[in-house]
Amino acid sequence: MIRTLATLSTLLLLALPAQAADDSIAAPTLRASVTVTADVVRVGDLIDNAGSAALIPVYRSPDLGTTGALPVAQVIGVLRAKQVIGVVTGDIREVQVTRLARTLGNKDLESAVASALERRFGLGDAANISVTFDRGVSDMRLDASNSGALQPVSTRYDARTGRFDIAFEIGNDNNPVPTKLRFTGIAIETVEVAVLTRDVDRAELLKSSDVTMERRPKAEVTGEPASRDRSIGLQLRRTMRAGTPIRVADIVKPDFVQRDQSVTIIYQVPGLYLTTRGKAIESGTEGDTVSVINLQTKRTLTGVVTGRGQVTVQGASQSAPMAPAVEQSSSLQRETPAPAATAAAALARSLVQAPESPAQLAQAQIPQAQASRAPAKSE
Repeated sequence: MIRTLATLSTLLLLALPAQAADDSIAAPTLRASVTVTADVVRVGDLIDNAGSAALIPVYRSPDLGTTGALPVAQVIGVLRAKQVIGVVTGDIREVQVTRLARTLGNKDLESAVASALERRFGLGDAANISVTFDRGVSDMRLDASNSGALQPVSTRYDARTGRFDIAFEIGNDNNPVPTKLRFTGIAIETVEVAVLTRDVDRAELLKSSDVTMERRPKAEVTGEPASRDRSIGLQLRRTMRAGTPIRVADIVKPDFVQRDQSVTIIYQVPGLYLTTRGKAIESGTEGDTVSVINLQTKRTLTGVVTGRGQVTVQGASQSAPMAPAVEQSSSLQRETPAPAATAAAALARSLVQAPESPAQLAQAQIPQAQASRAPAKSE
């Protein structure tokens, strides 16, 4: 099978192109590992010092991005058929042939589509655009000579359905005609929002395990989306089911006052501070205005939630009318109570006393009216 070195050298001179006659002609040497970019493997890919035989095709290349193995005996046989003999194999037992390729991953393609749609057709940033291809495009391998960038040359988008149809071109090192790619599918803008992991009632406080972050279509979240950190420790304005996205408008501070809860009603004006027991008619958090019933007088009052189980009734909101003016003369002097003191006393009575009957109110006004009609005495 293997001839003597003299015979190999003689045959090699016949197979390879004529060269200057000297004693330093390099022998063809088999390579253990070969990388190719074309769709065929040539003699020059397999051996060093192939001379003019280098361009002779001998094998089909493996698939793009894959590696194949060839036994040395098979390679030598194919080379002999091409009149290439005298190849030095050394201790090589097989030849590994790898076809180089440019791989476009699914994420790369999604990013290219999102970038082509960014800030167009009413869409926002590319990072917030979710892309789904019609045929489930996976990683795509192209010939390694396609080294150019993906350039969109035609872009169509339907804002109602979210469907896109985009054509790209990629520059080719070995061909002046660029490689063309076309993708169709659906692209929608999304937002990152806090989502409930379980059904939550209105009265419950949100815990860390109740909330997770997800990306949802922007159309599903009307209003400002809430973040996870912003939601924990607060409560919902209404009962919501698991999987529901949370908006900022859906969360509030915890209720300090619950409906039908016993509360402390605080009446406060300058110089006066009174408390009594009451019942809340409605729920409210700190700063909310709620209605309460004074359990002693059965009156309904309106106040502001100022603490847990506390409602403060401000003097300005419950101010009483001033007493009518009294005619005065030099012979009859009547003292008029200070307006602030009168208002404070009236408000205090409204808070802690039962309302007077109409007859009692009339009797209380008679002396004052008579006093106003009494003639002045002469000195």
